[in-house]
Amino acid sequence: MQHHPVVSREEWLTARKALLAREKEETRLRDKVNAERQALPWVKVDKDYVFDTPTGQRSLADLFDGRSQLIIYHFMLGPDWEEGCTGCSFMADHFDGTLPHLNNHDVTLVVVSRAPLDKIEAYRKRMGWNFPWVSSFGSDFNFDYHVSFTPEELKGEAVLYNFTRTPVGDAHDELPGTSAFIRNEQGEVFHTYSSYARGGEEMIGTLMILDRAPKGRNEDTTMNFVKRHDEYEQKPKAHGCCAA
Repeated sequence: MQHHPVVSREEWLTARKALLAREKEETRLRDKVNAERQALPWVKVDKDYVFDTPTGQRSLADLFDGRSQLIIYHFMLGPDWEEGCTGCSFMADHFDGTLPHLNNHDVTLVVVSRAPLDKIEAYRKRMGWNFPWVSSFGSDFNFDYHVSFTPEELKGEAVLYNFTRTPVGDAHDELPGTSAFIRNEQGEVFHTYSSYARGGEEMIGTLMILDRAPKGRNEDTTMNFVKRHDEYEQKPKAHGCCAA
């Protein structure tokens, strides 16, 4: 554990105010970046993508579920995988509680994986999740949005990921990402944004809380402390710290 000096309340307050100025600077920069993100140009999606869902096959436009905005999380669960990615599972633990808020703000959140639907449903049941999760198995969707890679691509030196050439040694056949789309009154769909790697980190509320804990994330490498929520040895108490 890093050594920290112990000081008077007055000295602590001086240091805290100095950090507060930096935090306000960060907030203003985040607001500026958000505005620039929303000002990005759009790309019309002309390709017909079909997804397998529990209620039958659906198009990309159908996934909007009557709303004008769609956020897709590209979850790492390939056709031959036995369970979902640990990091993606960590991210997905945060989705269910957001759905009422997103839906009432004209946003639909859908998770997409390339695994067949029966494998998705089995893992969803294990994890206890309820958010919309569909399969792009047999579709080009994951490949077109650069989160899945063919065996031929993986035989090369690098794949296109996070808008750059990524060494194959750092890649899997599936990688994570988030993509945003909008649908106009004519039913046309446009791709507005995608992010990859650590680009979606702010969507993981647990990390934001840990960043404010005394030891922070306390990690050796990025999120090396994370397990699937049913794999931790220490289970949460039914009523938190006040349980009998």
